[in-house]
Amino acid sequence: MTVSKTATLNLRIDPLLKEAVRIAALRDHRSIANLIEVLIRKHCEENDISIPEQQALFEQTGNE
Repeated sequence: MTVSKTATLNLRIDPLLKEAVRIAALRDHRSIANLIEVLIRKHCEENDISIPEQQALFEQTGNE
């Protein structure tokens, strides 16, 4: 079974930074949310921060 739950992340950023993110997402043909996720994953990979698979998280907590 594929797990496809997502979490919401609310944050405040400088309006000019938000506009830059919007333009970057548009140029990459991505949503802002997807671009942010890609950037976080890239940062974690470059800094040896592991991201567990979603299914593994559910198995650890006993949730499905």
